[in-house]
Amino acid sequence: MKKVPIIIMLSLIINGFQLIQAQQDLSLTLEEAQSYAIEYNKAIKNAELAVDVAKKRVMETLAAGLPQMDASMNYNNFLGAEIEIKFGEGMPPTRIPFKPTSNLSITVGQLIFSGSYWVGLQTTRIYHDLAKSNYEKSEIEIREQVALAYYSALVSERSVNIIMKNLENINDVYNSTSTMYSVGMAEITDVDQLAVQVSLLENASKSAERQVEMAYNLLRIQLGVSAETNITLTQTLNEILTDVDLLATLSTPLELSKNIDFQMMNKQQLISKKQIDMERMNCLPTITGFYSNTQKVLKPDFDMTPPNLIGLQMNVPIFASGMRKARVDQAKINYETALNNKSLLTDQLMIQEKQLRYNLTTAMEQYESQKENVEVSKRVYDNLNLKYQQGLVSSLDLTTANNNYLQAETNYIMSMMQLLQADLALNKLLNTL
Repeated sequence: MKKVPIIIMLSLIINGFQLIQAQQDLSLTLEEAQSYAIEYNKAIKNAELAVDVAKKRVMETLAAGLPQMDASMNYNNFLGAEIEIKFGEGMPPTRIPFKPTSNLSITVGQLIFSGSYWVGLQTTRIYHDLAKSNYEKSEIEIREQVALAYYSALVSERSVNIIMKNLENINDVYNSTSTMYSVGMAEITDVDQLAVQVSLLENASKSAERQVEMAYNLLRIQLGVSAETNITLTQTLNEILTDVDLLATLSTPLELSKNIDFQMMNKQQLISKKQIDMERMNCLPTITGFYSNTQKVLKPDFDMTPPNLIGLQMNVPIFASGMRKARVDQAKINYETALNNKSLLTDQLMIQEKQLRYNLTTAMEQYESQKENVEVSKRVYDNLNLKYQQGLVSSLDLTTANNNYLQAETNYIMSMMQLLQADLALNKLLNTL
């Protein structure tokens, strides 16, 4: 009977381990990886918290113009002090001691007019919008960074596969050459040259495998997962290229109003303009109303203070030796600076658009060229390999052709990477990621 609880316990442990393992394994397309990062990336979480802070700041500013209620209680002891009062000439003075007093007061205040309050409320709302735009920018940047990390991991894996396939081919040639040498049909120099080539490819494969792990670590950081998480990329570079509409990207016009940096610059300009209004409003009076109710817990013998009090208070700035004017002038200068920054950003975005379109066009041309180059290099290598088996070319010719083919494959992969990067950069500028 004791075996049953043990079996149940082992089952729970195994199921728990499988659950943990499932939580540590991720199989993601590019779009799924971007969505996952937006949900779990630490930088995105901080940007989301910044939006919450800005929202609370709006509530804080709004509450400053709503009724405020305070309560206070005090206790006073005059330590036996007395007052002497003569009620007539020649009469002895009457001593009246000060008794301890205690008051409980409730005060309600209400802001009636304050120009700076309304401007401040409008400004905090713009700050809230700016925080939301910053969150949107963080999303765009995370999408870009995840895509770059995804591409890098795929390129690294593709490089490993190419090197391993190349190593397998060279190993076959090396083994057959060694056999031919053993029967006197090949030179020792051929064997040595191929052995060097095998060694170089083995070292290259090890280096490429380390690059793969580095690429996956970068992707883990962007996804916001632990170093132990196993990630499987379910899309290939060719599949991603098939999904990308390069011609549509090139034909999409730049609308500055949709660019996130331009949107944020507009909000910065609005804030600078509101700062001018804020400094001007500080020259206007502030009016507040209040009501107070005081209850005497310990009353003195003579109490003529009424319990209820209502009133208005107006504070009027009169003279500040030019300080307020200087602040208004500073705000105007800051606003002019914001206008210049906006104009500068506009010029930069227009120039960047042209450059990114040139980059994408060039990357498309390079990709087609390298794709054709790989096919040619592969045919040359296969042809020389056949001739080498027939003894018509030397091992040096074969290794040279092999190196050329390997370099062509590397250039082809890099052209794919550059093409995807160029498309990504232009889409980011157009805010179409």
